[in-house]
Amino acid sequence: MNKNIQQLYTISLKQERTIIGLMSGTSLDGLDIALCKFNGSGLSTKITLTHFETIFYNNQFKQAVKSIFSKRQVDLEKVCLLNEWIAEQHAAMINNFLSQNNIANNTIDLIASHGQSIYHAPKFLHQQSIYGNGTLQIGDGDNLAVKTDIITISDFRQKHIAAGGEGAPLATYGDYLLFSKASENRIMLNIGGIANFTFLSEDLDANKIFSTDTGPGNTLMDAYVQKKFEGKFFDEDSQIAIQGSVNESLLNALTANDFFNKPFPKTTGPELFNLEYVAAAQANAGITAISHADMMATLNMFSAITITNAIKKTVNEKSFILYASGGGKHNILLMQHIKQQLNNCIIKDINELGINPDAKEAILFATLANETVCGGTINYGKNMPSISMGKISFPN
Repeated sequence: MNKNIQQLYTISLKQERTIIGLMSGTSLDGLDIALCKFNGSGLSTKITLTHFETIFYNNQFKQAVKSIFSKRQVDLEKVCLLNEWIAEQHAAMINNFLSQNNIANNTIDLIASHGQSIYHAPKFLHQQSIYGNGTLQIGDGDNLAVKTDIITISDFRQKHIAAGGEGAPLATYGDYLLFSKASENRIMLNIGGIANFTFLSEDLDANKIFSTDTGPGNTLMDAYVQKKFEGKFFDEDSQIAIQGSVNESLLNALTANDFFNKPFPKTTGPELFNLEYVAAAQANAGITAISHADMMATLNMFSAITITNAIKKTVNEKSFILYASGGGKHNILLMQHIKQQLNNCIIKDINELGINPDAKEAILFATLANETVCGGTINYGKNMPSISMGKISFPN
């Protein structure tokens, strides 16, 4: 037997596995590194987060990715070079993270890498009849494995597409395994660049699992702040938006898109929701001038009502508890709007479930890697493919 296969087999039999989950989102803030201990698999999965850090990207990294991110026409050589380069940067961050925490690389069983999304192309968006759904994440798994000397599982979204999905949202799988609870209907809301949620039924029926993107989370607000306020990357504590008023004409124009009429579940990305989208809505509304504060207040409300409308349209249960995570959880005004729109809903921080809300997505990809190696037996019901995901890269 090849020694790498033997090592993977040994890992699959271990009572406890140590897995690093990585997440680099569309906001391009930085790399989330979650070091987790796993016992069991499937619905018996037990997880402990032992170390977590977000390593923020420098301007060179951000500008390099932005040069190809969500663009239909890019320098193909740049895409090719960045596929390796991003993996090298992530590997260096992992090695430094482990060194600073006095953890030897050879004590880590697996790395689970989401990679860096650069384009998401569900069929409803590209509308080319001969092609299906598509998505692309870069940050080569082989480079990560070789430069960290750790078996790496990456490129999770492709299997989902191969099995008939759109490649997102994948959080559903980990949400079901880690957060389902008898006698409590739960909504696991993640507000990243794009917002998505998973509904988990109190009777643990996999056929009732439901997950969808809802539209923009932080992406429009962040993009506007970065363009209009030099040195700012997001609206910290809603300081800008809270000074403004919602422009109803602009809000109506923002919500007048076919995406919001498309049946659930569905996925989207910054390929649709970007500053060009905002400019087009502004033109359609006949608004020639608007203050920064009013624009941010309107974008904030746009994210809130598209999130809550999606929940209202798809979740029939009269009572549920909503657990929030992602960067948007820290947006005070956004969370106030969501609470007002879901006035009968109890909203809790996912911290109450023992999970750092900023680490959640990295943890969920570590969970997918755990399933790939020693699980893969769970039926996820009729609403999502019952599959294991990820490509395996060996260090040597």
